[in-house]
Amino acid sequence: MIRTIVLKDGRSVLIRPLESDDFEKSLEFFGGLDATERRYLRRDVTQPEVIRERIREAQTYPVERLVALHDDEIVADGSLEHERYGWGDRIAQIRLIVSPDFRRVGLGSSLARLLYVIAHNHNVARINVRMLRPQSECCNIFQQLGFRQEFVLPDHVRDLEGNLQDLIILRCDLEVLCDGLDLAAEVEK
Repeated sequence: MIRTIVLKDGRSVLIRPLESDDFEKSLEFFGGLDATERRYLRRDVTQPEVIRERIREAQTYPVERLVALHDDEIVADGSLEHERYGWGDRIAQIRLIVSPDFRRVGLGSSLARLLYVIAHNHNVARINVRMLRPQSECCNIFQQLGFRQEFVLPDHVRDLEGNLQDLIILRCDLEVLCDGLDLAAEVEK
């Protein structure tokens, strides 16, 4: 799934699957994020071995990773991670991160829509999102997209600085996410 889109501010970005030669670009993208923001990510994506693992996962595991590029630099990263066990059949998790310079111009929602199409093509019924309580802006965005908060697990995980944080789990049925979205048109683009 390769797509060029024009953002609300007129800039064009190329969205495509993460490739094995995106190692340096991924390191630059994640290294360029604010340290406070990176603190709440699941893994320390500034570490080369973590970037290598993400690339390997995209090639060998049930993980679909997309990147958005502008001027040959990654400006957003998104993934759809399929649950890997029987009782999680037809459930996936979505992860998105967009460079601050590319927020509020439609890139995140465009990337999310493409991940919904991938989910639909893989017969996913429900998508979950997990985040830490300080990521309230991100939580609000997903709620505007149709996700609802299902659980809060107090002091359940440690952020990358070792501090305990509440884990918030949101979910949405793919049918709700795709309501009003012409998936056939999205696939054909």
